[in-house]
Formats: sequence, C-alpha cells, structure tokens
Amino acid sequence: MATAALESAADPFDVSRPEIYAEDTFEEIFRRHRAEAPIHYVKDSGFGPYWSVSTYKPIVYIEALPKIFSSSWERGGIAISGNPKLAEEYNMREPMFIAMDPPQHTAQRRTVAPSFGPSEVAAMKAECVQRTGEVLDSLPVGQPFDWVQRVSIELTTGMLAKLFGYPWEQRHHLTEWSDFGGDVELIKNPATVELRLAKMQEMGMAFAGLWQERMANPGKDLISVMLQSDAMKEMAPEEFIGNLILLIVGGNDTTRNSMSAYAYGLNKYPEERAKLEADPALIPNAVQELIRWQTPLSHMRRTAVEDTELEGHQIKAGDAVVMWYISANRDESVFDQGEHIRIDRENARRHLSFGYGIHRCVGARVAELQLVTLLEEMAKRRLRANVIGEPTRVPACFVHGYKSLNVELSRY
Repeated sequence: MATAALESAADPFDVSRPEIYAEDTFEEIFRRHRAEAPIHYVKDSGFGPYWSVSTYKPIVYIEALPKIFSSSWERGGIAISGNPKLAEEYNMREPMFIAMDPPQHTAQRRTVAPSFGPSEVAAMKAECVQRTGEVLDSLPVGQPFDWVQRVSIELTTGMLAKLFGYPWEQRHHLTEWSDFGGDVELIKNPATVELRLAKMQEMGMAFAGLWQERMANPGKDLISVMLQSDAMKEMAPEEFIGNLILLIVGGNDTTRNSMSAYAYGLNKYPEERAKLEADPALIPNAVQELIRWQTPLSHMRRTAVEDTELEGHQIKAGDAVVMWYISANRDESVFDQGEHIRIDRENARRHLSFGYGIHRCVGARVAELQLVTLLEEMAKRRLRANVIGEPTRVPACFVHGYKSLNVELSRY
C-alpha cells in the first residue's frame, strides 16, 4: 500500500498528506525519503511549499540555530499549517512561547519551567500512582473496551486538570480543546477554521474565569504561576489562548498517544512485551523507546530568517522548513531497525520526540512520569493489553495518534 501511495502522489515526498498517517503507510515512504532525498523541496502541498527534512543530523542542526530558523508565530509558527495571512484574516493569532524566538521565548519558558522541575514532578508521583491504579482497577478483565478512551484520555486529562487546577467534573473539555487545538487539518477550509476558532474562544473564556479566581486566591497551579510572573501576567488574550493551546496539546497528545502506543506496540512485538513482563526494571528505558517509536508529534516547522545553506541545499529567507521527527526517530544511521520496538534499545533516549535545543518539551518529565507509572501499575497487577483489531488513527500530519483502540485485558 505504501508503494502505491508513493507512486500515485504528485510529489512522492510530500509527507504532509493525512492519509499516509490514517492508513499507517508512512514508514516505507519516509524510508525512501531518507534514502533518496533526505532534504527535499515540496513545491506544492495542501499547506503550500516547504522544505521536507527527514534525517536526524540536519534536524538537530536546524534546532540548534534559532537565530536562522525561526519558530515565531508571526513567520508561520511551529506547524506546517502556519499561515500568518490566514491568522490575520480570521483573527486567529495564537502566540505561544514555543512559537516565539529569544528573548521573549526565554522569559516565558522560564516562568513555566519550574512547575515541571525534578522536585515538582517527584511530588506528583504518589497522586499519579493512586489515580493510575484507580483507572486500571475500574477496567474489565476479559471484556473488550476502548483503551484510548478508558485509559489514555482518562489519565492524561486527569493530569492536565491537576496541573491547571481545572474543575475536575469538567475535565472532558480539556480533551476536546486539545483535539481542536492540535488538528492542523482544520486550517484548510473556512468552515473548519471557524469551528476551531469558536472552540479556542470557548476555552479562552473558561480559563479567563479561572484567571480571575486565581487573582484573588492564587495557588501552585500553572494559571497562578503565569499570573504571578512578570513575563506572562500582562499577556494579551490571544497570547493567553496560544499558551493554553501549547500546554494542553503538549500535555495531552504526547502522553495520551504514547500510552496508546504502549498497548498497540507491545501487542505488535510480543517478544518485547515478554522481556518487559519478565523484567520490570526495563520500564524506564521501555518508556523512552515507546515515545521514540510512536513520535506523538510528527513534525515541527521553522521558517528561515535569512538565505542559508543546509547540506548543499539553498534555503531562501521566508522558506518553511519542516522537520519530520517521526522520520528522524527511524533514521538508520542512529537507530538500528528503528521501525521496530526494542525495549532494551541502548540509545532510545536519543529520540527527538520532545524536540531538541531551546524548544525541547518543557513538560517531558511529567510525560515520562505518567508513562512509567502506567507501566509500573500494569506490571504490579500482571495485566496485559491484548489488541483486538486495528486502531482508528488520527488523519493528520502533526499529531500522530489514535482515535480508538479496542483491547481485552488478561493476566500473565
């Protein structure tokens, strides 16, 4: 199927096409991309022209040079869908610190980063264990259910509600807003652009109410932290919404889809699952390997600030440069047989799923905490997730994930 998709495409290396992710045919396409044209200019796509970068080394190079390769939302931001003209037309400006360049990026990141430091994350462990245990103990053994809904979404949404101090009984809104905030396909036509805009405004109003509450009664949650910082307390409404989208999508989609990859991926590689079941000490490394293999965010985009050269290719100022983490995480020069899961892979932690350089995911430790806890609690209960059918996947080139995954639990 992947070969057919390659041959039928107008540009076989236009890897922004949503069907290759929905149909799970991306691996062969990227393998050829890396082998035949690791840096390739796509003249026409659903998101306009862009440079497609598919291998590890040039992606690290780009990430290390933010003065040349900008993340600024005003130039197009961090996703292939970034379109400043469209943002102006629909009043859809959503500046966020990941879509900023220094020094503004530096100041805002420094505000949020302490909430995700080692001691803060360690303090979350006990509650994370309790909540994970409660979710697992509520699941039926030997009966089918949707792992994405009952486990992945429930656990990650709960953590988000905790981080934001969001009302527990309304936490399902966080999942809905995350889905709309991270779906780049919605930008393609006016009807869905307006729907997304309405959802983001709904989110902004809900959090504006929390902002007012925390002004009177600040706590230790992220809203209070932003409110009390010089860098973020005077944010314009669109900047507030932008940073909420960043923190909610980053905190939700990355962890949720890696949790789903745990169930799906280890079912696909039963010999690796057997290793893990026999030796729970492998859990921390297995988590890194699952994050690498899944790559929950397929790409990040940068925009060239000036004319420059990238491994012999002439990049012009204003060109969009799209870094495919999902391909770099399978780069044969770095990860031997990278399309396979190996829970004891020695260099699993070298993955780029959290990015690299100044924009590396600020909440990476929280994601790792949740995933390690899930695997530990499954091991304590000697539970195994057996997949009973192919998942329904997200048809998009940004969030690489699962809409549903039917499983049955058994004991081992």
